[in-house]
Amino acid sequence: MAAQDGSEVVGMEAEVTQKVPEVVCEAAGQEDAAGTEQASLTDGESTSAQPAAVSNGEESDEGKEMVEVKIIWNKNKYDLKIPLDGTGAKLKEKIHTLTGLPPAMQKVMYKGLLPEDKTLREIKVTNGAKIMVVGSTINDVLAVNTPKEVIQQEVKAEENKKEPLCRQKQHRKVLDKGKPDDVMPSIKGAKVCKTLCKMNLSGMYNKSGGKVRLTFKLEQDQLWIGTKERTEKIPMGSIKNVVTEPIEGHEDYHMMAFQLGPTEASQYWVYWVPAQFVDAIKDTVLGKWQYF
Repeated sequence: MAAQDGSEVVGMEAEVTQKVPEVVCEAAGQEDAAGTEQASLTDGESTSAQPAAVSNGEESDEGKEMVEVKIIWNKNKYDLKIPLDGTGAKLKEKIHTLTGLPPAMQKVMYKGLLPEDKTLREIKVTNGAKIMVVGSTINDVLAVNTPKEVIQQEVKAEENKKEPLCRQKQHRKVLDKGKPDDVMPSIKGAKVCKTLCKMNLSGMYNKSGGKVRLTFKLEQDQLWIGTKERTEKIPMGSIKNVVTEPIEGHEDYHMMAFQLGPTEASQYWVYWVPAQFVDAIKDTVLGKWQYF
């Protein structure tokens, strides 16, 4: 029984011994397979690591008939080689690459304005042809426009700074004489309707400091400007404009100019006009009020 048990034990050991190589072989097979797989991956990686050709959607110029031209733009010259069967639009794209000038802002000249839809062959472009380009880049346009905008802003600012008429030297020499002794009284809030046709406005100064009176001859459509020396009879239709401004410190009186010609040099100035007459004078002279 012991022998039998011993033989069984030996048999089991033999069986175990026999199975061990199989495990080793299997492991070796797996190792070989893993090695093969790793080798395969390595080969794949090395293959994919090589740079592949990438297309930008542009057609290659290889094998095409080419033409060499000279691009002239903004006193600069560029040599360009381009397919003879390329269109004018393609040429504009090449010019953009050379100059930075966007196609939409290009005027390309070759025997006239270059058509975008025709090929260079169709318009008979030959080797050495000079192609003129006219146009400005966006930066150039901005550089030109900016000073103009600055100038306009400066002019506007200057106009805003312009001192009131009553402070200007040419008017001060009259206003500094003070209010005339016989000036007509100013009535705040008063409105004049048709009284202009029935009265003279007197007690005012003109630009030379002399006394002046205004008479409105509505039935004759005339404004009479009278001084000590003479009376000027002016058709109201010939008066281009009426300019008024309150006198600083005496806002119930105005200085007023009748523009008798096309320019400001033809303005006839009258000072110390009572404020209640200003609107009626402007309406009468400029034709907004009619005499009945």
